Amino acid sequence: IFGDTGVKDFAGGIVVHETAGIAALVLAILLGARRNQTTPPHNPGMVMIGAALLWVGWFGFNGGSQLAADGGAAMALTVTHISAATASLSWALWERIKFGKASLVGIVTGTIAGLASITPASGFVGPWAALLIGAVAGVLCQEAVTMVRNRFKIDDTLDVFAVHGVGGIFGTIMIAALGAGSWAAQLGSLAIVGVFTVVVTIVIALICRLIIPMRVDAEIETNGLDLSVHGERAYDMTS
Repeated sequence: IFGDTGVKDFAGGIVVHETAGIAALVLAILLGARRNQTTPPHNPGMVMIGAALLWVGWFGFNGGSQLAADGGAAMALTVTHISAATASLSWALWERIKFGKASLVGIVTGTIAGLASITPASGFVGPWAALLIGAVAGVLCQEAVTMVRNRFKIDDTLDVFAVHGVGGIFGTIMIAALGAGSWAAQLGSLAIVGVFTVVVTIVIALICRLIIPMRVDAEIETNGLDLSVHGERAYDMTS
């Protein structure tokens, strides 16, 4: 469609993060909220370890998209690291301004926001642009989390839309804003892929609903799927 101008998406901001984020939002709406949404993360330390592994793995995701071991791949690695680190700090700072303290889970969520936001642009921008993208992404995605949870009352458990979806969309737009791509191509591709994702996700969800219920009953949800499916709890706090 945009063959003359070309859509710029270096490592999947549109085809990975926008699609995943929108699909998650649609499924969260169709599924409905959990009965208990107040349970805090039970092990922030493990969350931190997982995010650190993801951070390192992202170098292969973005740097590998160059398909060569050259300067372009090295720059993609560099801007990925800068954006992730900057978004972690801007998320933490914004949390501290709003709530008086920064949380560990919040900081690593900022890391993912920075990684998602730099993904489409990692082959087209330099360090200063990565610093800007990361700084804005940490605040933007945090506000998106608040909007999805509190204003729209959508229970997106892992904030996939607010972090991956908004981050990927923001990074794709920044390619045009920084002069590395066409506004028409970037915005047009986001719109087309967004509509496509909504339609396909709804169709797949409705087909799955005909085969198996989308929700478990109240008792199973209260007791936990580990106990009902496997007959044991992953974390038995009573022993």
